[in-house]
Amino acid sequence: MAEIPLYFVDLQDDLDDYGFEDCGPDCDNMRVTAFLDIPGQDNLPPLTRLEKYAFGENTFNRQIIARGLLDIFRDFSNNEEDFLMVMEIVVRLSEDAEPTVRTELMEQIPPIAIFLQENRSDFPVVLSEYLIPIVVRYLTDPNNQVRKSSQEVLLILLEQDLIFQHDIENKVCPILLQLSAPDSDDEYKAEAVSIICKMASMLSKSTVERLLLPRFCELCGDGKLFQVRKVCAANFGDICHAVGQEATEKFLIPKFFELCSDAVWGMRKACVECFTAVSHSSSPGVRRTQLSPLFIRLVSDPCRWVRQAAFQSLGPFISTFANPSRAGLYLREDGALNIRPLTQDFDSGFASGSPAPSSGGNTSPASLTSSAKPVQREPELPVEGTSAKTSNVPHIGSSSDGPVENPVESSVSAGAELSRLSPETSAFSKLSDNNDFPISSYPGSDSWACPGNSEDVFSHFLYWRTPLPDISKDLELLLSEAGPQEDDCSRPGVVHNNYVARSEIQKVLDSLQEHLMNDPDVQAQVQVLSAALRAAQLDSVNEPESQPTAGLNEVSISDPSSASDNQITLSASSSQNELFVARILQSTDPGEPRNGTSDHLETDQRQDPTLLEENKSKLQDIIPQPLLDQYVSMTDPARAQTVDTDIAKHCAYSLPGVALTLGRQNWHCLKDTYETLASDVQWKVRRTLAFSIHELAVILGDQLTAADLVPIFNGFLKDLDEVRIGVLKHLYDFLKLLHEDKRRDYLYQLQEFVVTDNSRNWRFRYELAEQLILILELYSPSDVYDYLMHIALKLCADQVSEVRWISFKLVVAILQKFYSNSESALGLNFINELIIRFRHCSKWVGRQAFAFICQAVVSKECVPVDQFVEHLLPSLLSLASDPVPNVRVLLAKALRQMLLAKAYFRNAGNPHLEVIEETILALQSDRDQDVSFFAALEPKRRNIIDTAVLEKQN
Repeated sequence: MAEIPLYFVDLQDDLDDYGFEDCGPDCDNMRVTAFLDIPGQDNLPPLTRLEKYAFGENTFNRQIIARGLLDIFRDFSNNEEDFLMVMEIVVRLSEDAEPTVRTELMEQIPPIAIFLQENRSDFPVVLSEYLIPIVVRYLTDPNNQVRKSSQEVLLILLEQDLIFQHDIENKVCPILLQLSAPDSDDEYKAEAVSIICKMASMLSKSTVERLLLPRFCELCGDGKLFQVRKVCAANFGDICHAVGQEATEKFLIPKFFELCSDAVWGMRKACVECFTAVSHSSSPGVRRTQLSPLFIRLVSDPCRWVRQAAFQSLGPFISTFANPSRAGLYLREDGALNIRPLTQDFDSGFASGSPAPSSGGNTSPASLTSSAKPVQREPELPVEGTSAKTSNVPHIGSSSDGPVENPVESSVSAGAELSRLSPETSAFSKLSDNNDFPISSYPGSDSWACPGNSEDVFSHFLYWRTPLPDISKDLELLLSEAGPQEDDCSRPGVVHNNYVARSEIQKVLDSLQEHLMNDPDVQAQVQVLSAALRAAQLDSVNEPESQPTAGLNEVSISDPSSASDNQITLSASSSQNELFVARILQSTDPGEPRNGTSDHLETDQRQDPTLLEENKSKLQDIIPQPLLDQYVSMTDPARAQTVDTDIAKHCAYSLPGVALTLGRQNWHCLKDTYETLASDVQWKVRRTLAFSIHELAVILGDQLTAADLVPIFNGFLKDLDEVRIGVLKHLYDFLKLLHEDKRRDYLYQLQEFVVTDNSRNWRFRYELAEQLILILELYSPSDVYDYLMHIALKLCADQVSEVRWISFKLVVAILQKFYSNSESALGLNFINELIIRFRHCSKWVGRQAFAFICQAVVSKECVPVDQFVEHLLPSLLSLASDPVPNVRVLLAKALRQMLLAKAYFRNAGNPHLEVIEETILALQSDRDQDVSFFAALEPKRRNIIDTAVLEKQN
């Protein structure tokens, strides 16, 4: 047999020579290996002829055989002997010396596997014994193209779940481990690690963790080849997702830290790009204490490209801290944003800084994802014998596995962070941050010493929790240890002078009033503080500072034991007041480490009250404060010069996600940033905000929307068309969130959308018409008639047909609005306006529009039939004498395909039927062929006629 051409479909002459006279290039049933069926070819049976060409010297013949293997299996799969012979031929053909033949063969394995799965009961055996070994062997093929094909086929088979677990563990994984071994060829190693990363998501968690994870961790530290580490870094998030949270934190997080510290900047950039995925696979504690400081370090990377990628990923990374229980918002499966009431157990747990004592067994660190500073490391508190002298140790960012130095995070830690608490949040919800206090704040046995010593102040961290604990035993311990220093620091008067500032207590009580009705924990705290305030007032009135009370002296003389008991009681009461007040002062104004006097705090506040208020407005307790500080700094013009000119756009793009994470209670942290972005000189930044302002309105609620978003929304309405289109596309979504009185203010402004910077921007007007159809439900019929109706009429006369067609739907929706609300008078006035503007329009396009409107009215049944036949039908039938055929064509379609399809008009007793039939007869004899055709068309055949007008209507 002569040479077989490579592409039969392209060589019609050769097809004719080999018996394909009836198979042209468009023949779908032509088999690539049809030449095997041609009789008279060497007088050999088909299988023998197949074997001859499969192993002949002609390369093209072997390629054709490899390409047509699927057809061969279809022909010979019924006979078991023939099938086994074909499989043997495939195995021998896979050893062909020509790379193109091996590539063609490999590309046919997925469809062959699917065919065998559907038609062979012994598919698992056939696949395991014949096809999988070929795929695995080709992974080590010396030809690059063959290897690439085998890699793609392997992933396809895994994705289609065609490879069984036994073959994965015993055939696929061993060869990948061999190729990725340290002594393997660099090119093979890079390809192997790429396959491992891609197939990890397709395998079971146990398989990946048991077989592939150790090698992946080893490859992450490959110091020989940069490409290997780069692939590991780029796919790190996928591996974390495949192995789960436990293995991620145990094995992968340390490797991730190494990759983020790699000397090659491209490696660090790849880590930043997958940072969000890694965060999703980590627990809240690791996310806060380890990943957050690491990300801050990458934001300050010396390489500009790394910083650029870090700022682009900053918003998505912050969004991983989101917790619906804290923010009160959650996303449904369809992507819609819903409001979820804040539950009491989460409120109390986070306000106290520790999880609730019992939560039905469902509370875990994972369930407290976005806790501001969750107390998860109580076992790391110093043991009883630890000295409190550790206050000299500098503040270290807390870590679940150990301290992690982070000068950036420590700059906003300890009391400096708490001093900026917003007055809009409960003061007591910020007291529970073990990350915000130096190590010395953890109470050891020596920390119960006299409160007069600044290093030994009684720790508020241990006690300020809900429910309020019994501290009587600890007070006894305090008094017993303070005994030797009684002259210096145990007198109630001295303690009172050092800590009690009644005005400050009153301020805190006032700030808690707004939370009094919503939080039972705050109610309990207010009661305790009120009692402490009253006790402090009584002490200041009844007790001179220089001497004990007379009553106490009398008791002491008459009954020394009673005097001792009373003194202990008084001392305990005073100490209790001191403790509570100390906690309050530390939670409100601890700008500097405490020295035991409230005067020092007041002096700090007086130094720069404006700066203090500004700092308070930026503080929150949902995410680590350094992350938020870096995020709000993205609007700094200096960032555009040193990082990325589009950094403000990235900030605007991720702002709704950050706002959702923080919740509406922390909107004050982002308000200034949002206003800065809204006034950015780049229209792309403002456009980004305009497209998302409706989502932000859902997050903030109606009150904050009216106060902070409406002014910005109004500014966008007057902006460039590129910005206005963002507002316009979601105009209905934004307006429905406003109160009715606020919503009515935009009725007149809607007319401004008709005017655009460029009259050719017809899509802008098209979008306006679409939005107006939705907006109709937000306004009363009278408002629609006074404002929106005129916009609809103007759009119906637009120069662009697409705008006119969508506007006709708007007209129908307006009529439906009127008649569904029993506003027949408004509906009649609108109908008259339509007749004047369109039926008697001097341009044929207007008259054609009238015919289409009538057709749509009948189709939607938005007007009562008696109103239609009285006011619209006569004007519609009068178009039969219109001089323009296009108008008469649409009239014929309306009468035949719509009116006569309604039972009302087909009724023999209908007085209007005769007039309609006369009009149709006149149109059937029209001189224009199209008019006569549609007029003669029977209603039962209307569904088989494809008309552009009807398609536009639907």
